[in-house]
Amino acid sequence: MCEAAPVSEPALAPRPSAASRATIAQLMEPGHANPSGNVDGGVIMRLVDSAGAIAAARHCRSRVVTAALDSMSFLAPAYIGDVVTVHAAVNDANRTSMEVGVRVEVEDLRTGELRHVSSAHLVFVALDEQGRPTPVPPLLAETEVERRRQEQARVRRQQRALLRSALAAKERGTTH
Repeated sequence: MCEAAPVSEPALAPRPSAASRATIAQLMEPGHANPSGNVDGGVIMRLVDSAGAIAAARHCRSRVVTAALDSMSFLAPAYIGDVVTVHAAVNDANRTSMEVGVRVEVEDLRTGELRHVSSAHLVFVALDEQGRPTPVPPLLAETEVERRRQEQARVRRQQRALLRSALAAKERGTTH
C-alpha cells in the first residue's frame, strides 16, 4: 500500500510591512468620555483593536481575530474635542499569526499640540472561510526600523510562549 504524501501548504509571497499600515483618526465627543471630560480608556482600546485588525487583514487578505494584547498603559489623557489618531502596522508574521504594533497619539485641535498617549502590541490570527487558522504571508521588513521591530516582535513571541507554558503548567499543577 502506498501512503499519500503529506499535503504541503503553498508558499506565500512575502508582503512588505508598509503594505499593512493603517491609521484611524477620530474626534472625541461627549459620548466617548466620563463626566470630567476624560476619554474612556475602553474607547481608545477599541480604536487600537480596530486599527490593528485592519493592518493584520491588509497583510494576510483574510479575516482576522484578536488573539492577544500585550500590556497597554495610558501615558497621558485624551479629552473631549481632541483627535485620537491610531497608527498600526504588522511587525512580524508567523505561520498563522501576526504581531501588530500600534501607537496612539492625541492632538489638541485648539493648540496643535500632539501627545503620545499609548502603545500596544496585539497578536491576530488569520482565519479561512471555515473559521480555522490559515497561513499568512511572511513579513518583508525593508527598513532598519522595520527590521528592528521584527526582531523585537520575535523576542516578545518567545516571551508569550514561555508565559503560556508556565500558565499551562500551573493549570496542571506541575509548578513548584
